[in-house]
Amino acid sequence: MIRAAGLLALALFILLPLAQAVMLSFVVTLPKDGLAEGAVGLMNYAAVLAAPELRAAMVNSAVYVVLNLLLCIAVALPAAYALARYRFVGDRHFLLLILVFRVTPPVVLSLPIFILFSKLGLVNSPVGIALVHCLFNLPVAIWILESFIRAVPRALDETAFLDGHSGASFFFRHLIPAIAPGIGVAAFFCFIFSWVEVVFARILTVTAGKPVTMAISAMFGFQTDMGMVMAMTCLSLLPGLGMIWLVRNHLARGFTLRA
Repeated sequence: MIRAAGLLALALFILLPLAQAVMLSFVVTLPKDGLAEGAVGLMNYAAVLAAPELRAAMVNSAVYVVLNLLLCIAVALPAAYALARYRFVGDRHFLLLILVFRVTPPVVLSLPIFILFSKLGLVNSPVGIALVHCLFNLPVAIWILESFIRAVPRALDETAFLDGHSGASFFFRHLIPAIAPGIGVAAFFCFIFSWVEVVFARILTVTAGKPVTMAISAMFGFQTDMGMVMAMTCLSLLPGLGMIWLVRNHLARGFTLRA
């Protein structure tokens, strides 16, 4: 009984801010367009979807998150395979080094990255944000995928090559299906970091290419329309829920196998 009460109290503590955000998203908090303060309806969602800059922010976020996921998995998979299957001088130290780079505070690297990307013409572009997010997501993706590949018996590689499979054929027809839960876990963490990250999004999007996080921050001011802010917040949760739904089976298996 005590355990159930504790779990209920914890659930309420976690879900209460989310429930408040959802409720406020349906309430008009500032009078506008003939609507009185306190009116209830879908007006805030309609206003968000009608604003070109907010629609563009959602598209920008979707673009750079998808690019980030594709680049991270495409680069991390062969790198993790090399670390898991081959031995070379400093292989374990290399894995530790990239993990140390991941725990470096992003703000420490913000100035050199801004200078470099401005010279390359990648400022105010979702591509620039996707590339800089890959720098921080790749170590995590490599570490996760390396552990899953290491758990796959070497006999799978040898059998596939004896059967005449090329390297690409082995990767797509044998290795990727075998470590699909690990790919799901890696994709989940890469998505979460890229979707909610705000430091590089603020630095690299000065005039254009702003993502959802920056769009929400820009909505705060002297008179903040909390209804629209909460509506935008709720809409920004939908891609995350969709990502969890898509990889739910691989995610559950991946966390179980990782444990």
